[in-house]
Amino acid sequence: MAKDYSKYFIKPSIRDARKRRKEDTPVLDFDDYFNIQGIGNGKTYRIETYGCQGNEADSEKIRGILEALDFTQSDDLEHADLILLNTCAVRENAENRVFGELGRLKQYKRNNPDLILGVCGCMPQEEQVVEKILKRYHYVDLVFGTHNIYKLPEYLETVLLSKERVIEVFSEEGSIVENMPKIRENTKKAWVNIMYGCDEFCTYCIVPYTRGKERSRLPEHILHEVQELIDQGYQEVTLLGQNVNSYGNDFTDRTYRFKDLLNDLHQMDIARVRFTTSHPKDFDEETVQILAKGGNLMPYIHLPVQSGSNEVLKRMNRKYTKEEYYQLVDHIYHYIPHASLTTDIIVGFPGETEEQFAETLELVEYCRFEGAFTFIYSKREGTPAASYEDDVPMAVKKERLARLNKIVNKGYLHGSKRFEGKTVKVLVDGTSKNNDSILAGYTENNKLVNFAGPTSLIGQIVDVTITESKTWFMLGEYHDGN
Repeated sequence: MAKDYSKYFIKPSIRDARKRRKEDTPVLDFDDYFNIQGIGNGKTYRIETYGCQGNEADSEKIRGILEALDFTQSDDLEHADLILLNTCAVRENAENRVFGELGRLKQYKRNNPDLILGVCGCMPQEEQVVEKILKRYHYVDLVFGTHNIYKLPEYLETVLLSKERVIEVFSEEGSIVENMPKIRENTKKAWVNIMYGCDEFCTYCIVPYTRGKERSRLPEHILHEVQELIDQGYQEVTLLGQNVNSYGNDFTDRTYRFKDLLNDLHQMDIARVRFTTSHPKDFDEETVQILAKGGNLMPYIHLPVQSGSNEVLKRMNRKYTKEEYYQLVDHIYHYIPHASLTTDIIVGFPGETEEQFAETLELVEYCRFEGAFTFIYSKREGTPAASYEDDVPMAVKKERLARLNKIVNKGYLHGSKRFEGKTVKVLVDGTSKNNDSILAGYTENNKLVNFAGPTSLIGQIVDVTITESKTWFMLGEYHDGN
């Protein structure tokens, strides 16, 4: 059994995670911490990633660190020498999946006592999660959170050489670590973090406690990373942040904001620029006008609304009204008439009445969303909403979700139908999941297109004429011009 204590034993504190100070964010250089090499020689690893694009980007960094340590990726979990679960804490079912996987992996640990099993990401930032791991999962060797990925080399050195268990989770506002190596899954599309953390404190959300305060990367570091991607032949970058529209608000020595970053990227030789996720309260008209320049700025915006009721929005602490959201949508369609909007919506939030839910349906119809991530409210311990009376019966929640999804799906199909008979530009990702003879890729409006064509097109942006639109994808014909 692994030891519970070593020189690395720091548990999370939600009280500390709530704190926000005015000090500038420390900017660290990974090279200052990377002085261990070769400890992975002859060893293999596997990473299982749960959750959002931020977790996927973190896994790319973890993979980069491991391969810099001379680990190689295993073809399967069973024969790996190191298994890391990079976790999500947004919803309870995601956490249950992780604990279920930990239970399943116990047999691998039994068969291979030298296997290193680790849990990282957002879940360890929660106090009750770490306590549960300490009490029930004694075979987990390594636990760290979202703030200290850069320390992974020394954690592995301790686990491998000292045979000590490492539990180190920082509950802090967070720093920025530059020059971390990355092994990207895709050779043409890349995630680029522009900021970390969240200061919004929506009452239902655990992210401000798991990811720390909002802290923006310096623009010169972001632009340098994008230029490196251009030099490597990348076609598309997606800018990542919990609230990209608040980028730069934490700068004390410059007035450089998200619209300025978009404007600079607009002038760079990258074919496509996307971003996620936006917060309506910080999405101003000037930013919309920058996006309207088009070119490599894609006409697709994911704009989470969560509810169409002002009363519910106030209880959620969303910091905008439905009228302000309507106005923002009007601005987007005015300046970018061909834009595609998607959103996030929670149904059954504590206290939500039928009348308030009807306001949400009305908003969905008005905004002409072409897709939505829809969820039944999930209580997260440690958030303010966890103390609210969850007074909407589950049967009502499910019925409302079904009604909402019916309208969302209608909008999804209607948004795709407008492209029938038109020729669109598709960045070819690869072959279809269901048919290796069919290619699949995404349009500028983020629509999935399936079409027949040679595999040599993978990674290229090609013209495809849309012949038919389904709810979730479109069919098209590729013409090579010969």
